[in-house]
Amino acid sequence: MLHVRPPHLSPLPSLLLAAAGAIGLLLSAAASAPAAEAPAAQAAATAKRIPVILDTDIGDDIDDTWALALMLKSPELDVKLVVGDHGKSLYRAKLIAKLLEAAGRTDVAVGVGLGPEKGSGGQAEWVKDYDLAKYPGTVHKDGVQAIIDTILKSPQPVTLVAIGPVPNLQAALKRAPKIADGARFVGMHGSVRKGYGGGKNVAEEYNVKCNPKACQAVFTAAWDMTITPLDTCGLVHLRGAKYAAVRDSTDPLTAALIANYTLWRGKGKPPADASSTLFDTVAVYLAFADALTEIETLGIRVTDAGRTVIDPAAKKMRVATKWKDMPAFEDLLVRRLTGGK
Repeated sequence: MLHVRPPHLSPLPSLLLAAAGAIGLLLSAAASAPAAEAPAAQAAATAKRIPVILDTDIGDDIDDTWALALMLKSPELDVKLVVGDHGKSLYRAKLIAKLLEAAGRTDVAVGVGLGPEKGSGGQAEWVKDYDLAKYPGTVHKDGVQAIIDTILKSPQPVTLVAIGPVPNLQAALKRAPKIADGARFVGMHGSVRKGYGGGKNVAEEYNVKCNPKACQAVFTAAWDMTITPLDTCGLVHLRGAKYAAVRDSTDPLTAALIANYTLWRGKGKPPADASSTLFDTVAVYLAFADALTEIETLGIRVTDAGRTVIDPAAKKMRVATKWKDMPAFEDLLVRRLTGGK
């Protein structure tokens, strides 16, 4: 049926009102959409980050400090816990805690590892007056149990990055073998085809030689494994302009890193032109990417003497045996430590 509008009513006001209402609804929807989507987007971004535990003999060689700084500067990684390993437990815990404070990351828990509390190293001066009891975050006196609990309670698989001898992890596996089902292992361990400094002679690499029995336990556990042996990690340095960019950075964490490097070096001022060998930084990189390295799947057996031998009958693991682009890794390291991504 045809409806005829009464002649005294103009259609224009009604049309304008309808249009205004429609525009208002559109503007309202546009304004509210970001707010509604923000929690979901934030949750998705968080879910993509990799939960990580770092097990470290920080305070001996300075490369552990570089590695922790890189880890804290890597947005792909959700650092849950950092535990000192291989004795000197109070010294290592204090170093970890003070560096976390410098980074503004007291949301990260500190774990006190196995071994005697006594002992120090080349960075002791930096923490001589630091009170671990005043760390604003959580300090776990039993770092081994903290590793176990963090893995078993995580809704996602945890990446366990180990950059030292591994008695903590040997003990954790003995207490709770099931942690191997909820974690993957990424380590700076071994020497496969090259030794220190790219030498042709395969070496008994320090982290393995220090405690072969602990490494044997870790290298035969059920978790997936990726390692950077000396073949790749033993070649990394920052030199020239790359090093200078880090040395001169005003970022609080990076400044703390260079202060520790200066103390560790023991010559009163930061080196002018180069870092030491940055072995452990490669393990941190492999926790979130591997495109810059050549990865081989190899059976690796740890001998009682502390050698890592290729053995087809041994547990298979991913081994970063060569660099595809080491300068690109150095560039990434510099960007992260100086505030870029």
